[in-house]
Amino acid sequence: MCGIVGYTGPKQAYPIVLKGLQRLEYRGYDSSGVALLKDGKLSVYKKKGKVAELEQEMLQKDSSAHIGIGHTRWATHGEPSDRNAHPHRSANGRFAMIHNGIIENYAQLKNELVSKGYSFSSDTDTEVLLNFIEHIQTNNNCDVEEALRIALKRVTGAYCILLIDEQDPDTIIAARKGSPLVIGVGKGEHFLASDASPIIEYTKEVVYVNDYELAIVKPDQLILKNLGNEKITPYITTLDMELAAIEKGGYDHFMLKEIFEQPSTIYDCLRGRLDANAGTITMGGIEKNFEQLINANRIMIVACGTSWHAGLVAEYIIEEICRIPVEVEYASEFRYRNPIVNKGDVIIAISQSGETADTLVALEKAKENGAFIFGVVNVVGSSIARISHAGAYTHAGHEIGVASTKAFTGQLAVLMMMALKMAIKKGTITQERYQQLLNELQDVPEKVNAILKNAEELKTIAHKYKDAGDFLFLGRGYNFPIALEGALKLKEISYIHAEGYPAAEMKHGPIALVDEKLPVVFIATKDSYHEKIVSNMQEIKARKGKIISIITQGDHISPTLSDDVFSIPPADELIAPIISVIPLQLLSYYTGIAKGIDVDKPRNLAKSVTVE
Repeated sequence: MCGIVGYTGPKQAYPIVLKGLQRLEYRGYDSSGVALLKDGKLSVYKKKGKVAELEQEMLQKDSSAHIGIGHTRWATHGEPSDRNAHPHRSANGRFAMIHNGIIENYAQLKNELVSKGYSFSSDTDTEVLLNFIEHIQTNNNCDVEEALRIALKRVTGAYCILLIDEQDPDTIIAARKGSPLVIGVGKGEHFLASDASPIIEYTKEVVYVNDYELAIVKPDQLILKNLGNEKITPYITTLDMELAAIEKGGYDHFMLKEIFEQPSTIYDCLRGRLDANAGTITMGGIEKNFEQLINANRIMIVACGTSWHAGLVAEYIIEEICRIPVEVEYASEFRYRNPIVNKGDVIIAISQSGETADTLVALEKAKENGAFIFGVVNVVGSSIARISHAGAYTHAGHEIGVASTKAFTGQLAVLMMMALKMAIKKGTITQERYQQLLNELQDVPEKVNAILKNAEELKTIAHKYKDAGDFLFLGRGYNFPIALEGALKLKEISYIHAEGYPAAEMKHGPIALVDEKLPVVFIATKDSYHEKIVSNMQEIKARKGKIISIITQGDHISPTLSDDVFSIPPADELIAPIISVIPLQLLSYYTGIAKGIDVDKPRNLAKSVTVE
């Protein structure tokens, strides 16, 4: 959730930390702050609101220092406020710390500290952990590294922390469990952050810190240790990311940029894998693990949010062409309901960030029970990528808009290729059908591009319905999960209440909501369900609902029943979800803009959910 950044080296730390916070603001924007250490004096500045508020606050402050840490917050413990913003200072003022995650046993630790005379100036679990570290350090007369190690052995929960010490003027001590941390390696300098976006401007050489590891970071030295105080050799990775990928590139918002990037990001996902002319799909993670995959007793897809919707589409496709039973689980429920997972089961974990806390814990549980874990993630080197036995990257590029767009279509493309690869190997699909779907999948980037050329039509529709209090999204078959995704996007970006339903289920309750004020969005592309969904449209029209239809070009029936239509190119019903979601992304974007909402930073949301 929260974004953390740090710097130690010869440069001025504050400009680097501030720019890093601006690039990490999609991870949380309730409040922000920095701690700077200069001439043995520690200064902490923090402010409720977005990073711009902190930047304004700092105009009159002395920001010169060669070491600093910064934080942009998504509130967990304590409301957004100046006093709950990070960094926090220890009771004696010696230490400053920032933290991403949740300390679950903070109340117990806090009671212990209160009984020893400590008082607290915030409501956060972070201040509790920091004072616990201080208490250990002062009472055991040990160095801060050892105090941190002892404290973390008592901690329950997730954390990524950066800590600086007035008495060690060039060192940042970091640790992680369950929340990401990447360290950039420069020439006589080091950069620390929640992800690579604040680092890429300065270096492409990075180290991904693993769970239960500590990093002692000086300008010219990086030491990694485990909680047993054993040194670990850092593994340096070269980032495959360009600075332009994290800038707006002339678009008003990252979300719009990322929607319009989809012809190229889907192409990048397919490139080097799908060759329709040769009739092949090349995916090493599948080929090396055919036996586990095609002989699976069942496949369980574990995901959250938009990734869960991608899993629902995959369920339909895998069962249809691979004939393997599939279950789709919310990761947050999966880990707590004691599911039956056995050896021979395959778990497909879908996550844009590769750091989703609920999904990670669910995978650990399934792995303990002998399941084979296959990760579908976007971020190279992420925790889910490392915990999986095998996997496939979506290659969608860095996604900054909080509402996922290009990562979702990348997931659908990867999952479709996986299903086709497994089906042809298993013999559950004919060569003719296989080739047809290869051709269709290869044409997707061009079809998405054609949709985007008509985006202004959706801007007009969005302005027409921007003041609606509710929306209903309906789809059938492969487009039912797209109805769910369309409703989620509208909720996230416009704050309009929206429901997604299978169109046939409308009569089992939601039809009671229909009146002349309710916009109903039908994903009504030409497929085997088309006649049925036309009947559902007639039922809405009879009750005076406002019908917005996403239809296939050449459909002459749906427009006669609709108040507004948007046409998309024809596609096989298995492929259609990848293109039918694009108009819904645009509809949500333009609706949010029409309502004056910051669509890149919708309220209460953060990009990467690294806490439960």
